[in-house]
Amino acid sequence: MADRVMPRHRALAALSAGIGLTLLLTSCGSGISGHGDDKTIVGLVTKTNDNPFYVKMREGAQKKARQLGVDLRTFAGKGQADNDSQVKAIENLVAAGAKGILITPADSGAIIPAIERARKAGVMVVALDSPTEPASAVDATFATDNRLAGRMIGKWAKARMHGKRPKVALLDLSSEQVKVDVLRDQGFLEGFGIDVRNPNRIGDERDSRIVGHEVTGANEEGGRDAMEKLLQKNGSINLVYTINEPTAAGAYQAVKAAGKQKDITIVSVDGGCPGVKNVAGGVIGATSMQFPVKMAAEGLAAVAAHAKDGGKDSGSSAQGFTNTGVSLITDTPVSGLDSQKSDWGLRHCWG
Repeated sequence: MADRVMPRHRALAALSAGIGLTLLLTSCGSGISGHGDDKTIVGLVTKTNDNPFYVKMREGAQKKARQLGVDLRTFAGKGQADNDSQVKAIENLVAAGAKGILITPADSGAIIPAIERARKAGVMVVALDSPTEPASAVDATFATDNRLAGRMIGKWAKARMHGKRPKVALLDLSSEQVKVDVLRDQGFLEGFGIDVRNPNRIGDERDSRIVGHEVTGANEEGGRDAMEKLLQKNGSINLVYTINEPTAAGAYQAVKAAGKQKDITIVSVDGGCPGVKNVAGGVIGATSMQFPVKMAAEGLAAVAAHAKDGGKDSGSSAQGFTNTGVSLITDTPVSGLDSQKSDWGLRHCWG
């Protein structure tokens, strides 16, 4: 559209704008070096640029972009809940004439107005990893079925805790009821057999087996601090759910410092190589592996196909949700639940 076309120097200036926005420009051929101005511009907007999951997703998108001859421009926020930076990234990409945007939403609801503006401008928007709310706000979603990922580790934990009186600690992402946070937490509880009451909300359960929820920021330090708080609250904890594997690693530090590593089972979601090594080392009992490279590659291919078809109006969701897979990784399999051992996990992990 004419009102989205900008001179080259102004487009680059717009891409560099935005306080607090981390911008990574990737030339994927030579789209911003002066030799590939006719290439389709596609943006990848992740929550952070240092989390191994998003690093691997970016690498997968860069590889696919080179194969497809796409000019990929990558942005990242400052943290897991940095919605403002993602809004600025979308605005910059629309101004630069992007045909498509891939985004891992930091806030599944707050990002919607920016997505709506982009789609009205003819940009195809695809969610990766975390669904938007509502899911129909984007043209397609390529992600792990996070509720299923939670259910898998919940079912595994239930089987492993057979004959014991469970005391469960849950280490979540934040207090903001972020979609991916809710799906994994509630999926775990459902798999374990606990009534979640409202499946779309963390923390309203009334089950004496739950010691408590703590937020972690989905990082190692947060996991350690949250675990210390919950152990102070109840020293009989014997099962810990964690939002991701860095959180699990931090939780284990607190568990070990308390001398309870033989008494407490930790479960998680991710499938990163450090996390799978922690499964092999007995730090994590089981984790649900997801596949960020597949998310990025399939999402980018969908956007490239959209652009090839002439970038038709992006007014309604066409492809819906595509589950990019999840595998349970554990060295102590349980009957009736498909799983892979850590040696398989190490051959398929990321990061």
